[in-house]
Amino acid sequence: MANYRHLALFLALAAIWGSAFVAISAGLAYFPPVLFAALRYDVAGVVMLAYAALTVDRWRPCDRQEWAAVTIGAVLLIGAYHAFLFVGQQHTTAAAAAILVSLSPVLTTGFARLWLPSDALSPVGVVGVLVGLVGVAVISQPDPENLLATDFVASLLVFCAATAFALGSVFTRRIDAGLPIETMEAWSMVGGVLCPHVGSLALGEPIDPSSWLHAEALGALAYLALVASAVGFLLYFDLLERLGAVEINMVSYVAPIFSAVVGWLYLDEVVDRATLVGFGLIVVGFLLVKRRAIREELSYRGTDSPRSGD
Repeated sequence: MANYRHLALFLALAAIWGSAFVAISAGLAYFPPVLFAALRYDVAGVVMLAYAALTVDRWRPCDRQEWAAVTIGAVLLIGAYHAFLFVGQQHTTAAAAAILVSLSPVLTTGFARLWLPSDALSPVGVVGVLVGLVGVAVISQPDPENLLATDFVASLLVFCAATAFALGSVFTRRIDAGLPIETMEAWSMVGGVLCPHVGSLALGEPIDPSSWLHAEALGALAYLALVASAVGFLLYFDLLERLGAVEINMVSYVAPIFSAVVGWLYLDEVVDRATLVGFGLIVVGFLLVKRRAIREELSYRGTDSPRSGD
């Protein structure tokens, strides 16, 4: 019975995070992109901080190492990731953005080779990273004679978002401050809103609160802040404990399916052949990079022995 519950929660998380890309596309019709990213975490940060204060013993960082981990999370995992994503998604579909972001687990393992020697990639793993990057190229379809084309730049910005998230994941692991993950996420969200707010002011984004009161605008913001961020991360924390890092990473490859379906139903977005081929290559890259962990996970599932760890 527990396995069915885990599957239901996993699919719920994939649906929530996959639909979030559609909510971003819908909200960008009313909000400037960088400010939109900031407003999302103005709300989500307060909610997650309250949750951390109620549920964990250490609800705030205490020493320099812990604050350093939070700073990296704020700058890379929240600030840079969402600023790049929201700007890039102005000119790409929700499904394509979700697929490009699904490269993050592959990039994370690749960067770990450089900064976490214990996580060094094998030659097959290196091939997996390269296959994933080829998938990105297939989706973005760069034209050597026009590298500033809007579609290519948009895909490149979303790729930068995935890169920022992967780097943030590796650097926070390298510091290994020992913070509860709820505390880490909450304070990263609270600190992370400063980057897009400053970026929005520096870019001179127009501020027109009257357009923010449109029902679709409020719905998109509420969905991203309360459902995708607050509820989504609560599901993520629960599943991370129950399933482990390998299985929860797979949500990145189910979420684009929901992005494609919801984007088609709500925004009339169509997924082209190049996007599907690119998605397939990124999934193959992930399987090559994570093949040992997946094999160990399947071996564990096939035994009744107690789990030693993830």
